[in-house]
Amino acid sequence: MPSGIARGLPAAGGIGLKPEHFREILDTQPELGFFEIHAENYMVAGGPFHHYLTRIRERHALSIHGVGLSIGGAEPLDEAHLDRLAALLERYQPESFSEHLAWSSHGGAFLNDLLPLPYHAATLDRVCAHIDRVQERLQRCMLLENPASYVEFAASTMTETEFIAEVVRRTGCGLLLDVNNVYVACVNHHRDPRAYIRALPLPAVGEIHLAGFACDVDAAGAPLLIDSHGAPVAQAVWELYEFALDRLGPMPTLIERDNDIPALPELLAEACRAQRMMRARVGAADEVCA
Repeated sequence: MPSGIARGLPAAGGIGLKPEHFREILDTQPELGFFEIHAENYMVAGGPFHHYLTRIRERHALSIHGVGLSIGGAEPLDEAHLDRLAALLERYQPESFSEHLAWSSHGGAFLNDLLPLPYHAATLDRVCAHIDRVQERLQRCMLLENPASYVEFAASTMTETEFIAEVVRRTGCGLLLDVNNVYVACVNHHRDPRAYIRALPLPAVGEIHLAGFACDVDAAGAPLLIDSHGAPVAQAVWELYEFALDRLGPMPTLIERDNDIPALPELLAEACRAQRMMRARVGAADEVCA
């Protein structure tokens, strides 16, 4: 069984690799810590996505982020999906692989969402068994991402941070700390996001995600934040990121933007902001930003 946390990504800012930016990236070769792709967008043998990714991978570190394994699902993992994922990782040898603490399929149907779990012993056993299988098949440790959530289960007997800590302890997986998800979930559930971060198994963190959210209201008129990935990183999330860095030190940090994709320089500027915040905590770091 693989053990340890994937630490191959540089402690620098990265961005999600989007087809809108393929040609510009190859033309300009931006100085950047790493790129991240969604695995499910590349689970075919060929085509333009692979053409560009192969060329970009020659010069940049790579993280692969899964969105379809359904780690928290009630049914066994989809072995065909896992085989396609293994082939993709073998092809590109990414420095990091991550997935979500969520479920997205049931009864043979795939739901285009990352749905929450009840946190109790039965779910814990199932999630750990699924992660063990993923790590065994891929022959590497994965990072597990904390979720953004909008509802909670009355059946839960553990807090989310207790659940995550136990998963990490039992499986040896690492943690992808999504700071935006922490902020969104804690606002929605009226909790302290800093206390949430302090309660996590912080030595297991191998990567950080930052993203933007959308604001709405629930049926009672209370604020409801949506993990939309369609806006710049909010100032409150930058401040929470700073809090996390003070406890973790520099960490590979991805700027996630999956909707309303802006021009490449806008994403690079956010990645450089994260890099400057890391550099300020150590006095010096790899110069990837002007």
